[in-house]
Amino acid sequence: MKGLGQELKRHMLTAISYMLPLVVASGLLIAVGNLMGGQVITDLSEVTIPSAFTSLGVLGMGLLPSFIAGYISYSIADRPGIAPGFLMGQIASFLGAGFLGGLIGGFVSGYIALAIRNYVKVPKWAEALMPMMIIPTLTAMIGGLLMYFVLGTPIMWMTNGLTNFITGLDQSSKALYGFIIGAIGCIDYGGAISKVPNLICDGLLLEGITEPEGIKVLAAMVPPFGVTFALLLSKVMHKRIFTNTEVENIKVAFPMGVCMISEGVIPIAMNDLIRTVFSTSIGCGVCGAISFFFGNGSPVPSGGVFVIPAMSQPLVAVAALLIGSCVTAVLLVLIKKPLTEEQAAGVVEEVEEEVDLSGISFD
Repeated sequence: MKGLGQELKRHMLTAISYMLPLVVASGLLIAVGNLMGGQVITDLSEVTIPSAFTSLGVLGMGLLPSFIAGYISYSIADRPGIAPGFLMGQIASFLGAGFLGGLIGGFVSGYIALAIRNYVKVPKWAEALMPMMIIPTLTAMIGGLLMYFVLGTPIMWMTNGLTNFITGLDQSSKALYGFIIGAIGCIDYGGAISKVPNLICDGLLLEGITEPEGIKVLAAMVPPFGVTFALLLSKVMHKRIFTNTEVENIKVAFPMGVCMISEGVIPIAMNDLIRTVFSTSIGCGVCGAISFFFGNGSPVPSGGVFVIPAMSQPLVAVAALLIGSCVTAVLLVLIKKPLTEEQAAGVVEEVEEEVDLSGISFD
């Protein structure tokens, strides 16, 4: 069971890596178009440059179910799985099953294609047609029937249920769920655990719910901002909590954090994992709670501080980011052990043990 879980996660992460450029480009197109006053166009005679950007971004977001399905299927079955995977994503869009439908459709088509490749035997003269025609066609037929008649409606119900749940939260619930999304979304600094809630945020963005995506963008910046603020605060408090090597790492982590890259904190966290993860997770949670409570949303899934102007509540976004980072900084300064100058420099004192020779006899 553990091996199956690892395999499913590997296929999903492969698809996400292919999907992210589309998500980022489409989100930025929407943001740029909206900032210029653009709208989604339905008539070519009404097109303007801002509206062209906005409309193109919306079209790109509409491709997300197909992208996630196509590349999950590709990860499982190689090239024969791409075409049926994209078709399963198209069915998900048609049925209103959205991102979740594309996710499930990708696994369905991928494993059907893999089974056909491994177990369906054809005459020698037809082997060359397997990857190009037979596998994609049979997979699309079987997977399409499953999506239309078996899986599509339950997935649509689940998607609608999740959407209605998020939109129906009251203010106190928004603060709680914002805290949870923020804390889990940065608990391993861009690793496998973080990708699960972040993937859910991307899926909700496809359904027009932007607040979780706002949490994702802001919370990802809290750990690098928080350790930077902690370094400054520790100097003010005259409490040395980072080694010289960690200080150099922070100088790299901060500009990475500006671009929404949390991984720069990993070398710092590894030296004091529990205290650092605790502090950054609480800070990310506070950031998420503030952002969700006040209804801040992001139409762009990535970009760091550069997309804050495109958020629905830019001032709330800045406040949430700074408050969450300050919470992290204060916790780090309070709970991390102070270092001596020798420890900060990485010098390990060697203590000579006294050897008792009184018990040795030469008789």
